[in-house]
Amino acid sequence: MKRFHYFSGITISLFIGIHLFNHFLSIFSPELHIEKMGVLRVIYRNPFSELIILLAVIVQITTGMQLFFKTKKVKATLFEKIQIYSGLYLAFFLLIHVSAILFGRYLLDLDTNFYFGIAGLNTFPHLLFFLPYYSLAVFAFFGHIASIHALKMKKKLGGLTPHQQAFILLILGVLLGITILLGLTNFGEGYLIPKEYNILIDK
Repeated sequence: MKRFHYFSGITISLFIGIHLFNHFLSIFSPELHIEKMGVLRVIYRNPFSELIILLAVIVQITTGMQLFFKTKKVKATLFEKIQIYSGLYLAFFLLIHVSAILFGRYLLDLDTNFYFGIAGLNTFPHLLFFLPYYSLAVFAFFGHIASIHALKMKKKLGGLTPHQQAFILLILGVLLGITILLGLTNFGEGYLIPKEYNILIDK
């Protein structure tokens, strides 16, 4: 079960890395984000890749929950706690996010592009949910990677202990999450949402 969880995690991490890079480009312009998304979709939006990603998500969530209920530690270290709780949030996020994308594509017949993702982030009161929803997802992703690094890494790098390296990963995750949110909200100014996406925000 741990092996399945490990390999599904690597698969999902590769996709998330591409996805976060795409979102990072939003700090320059929505047009650049959408343009590069079109290029990146060649990699991940084809029947073979989508099937692999969807299976990896299912395996990651099911094995993660099984490991959570199976592993019970009375005294967990800081990074063990981060691994557990970040994993739980990622399971919640992946379940909701993947379901929303499939619902938008196949039932609402929408292009799940930049504007599909930011509709809730740029309207009130929806942003009260979507701001923590998205930011915690980025923090949890880096927190999960950082905790695994801290627990598995045995060597110093550049004079830094594994725990120090893990804290750097956490800081980078927080900074990237903030940067992405600034890009997705036009640095707090907000974006005008195209009318076809108003169905997402009840306008």
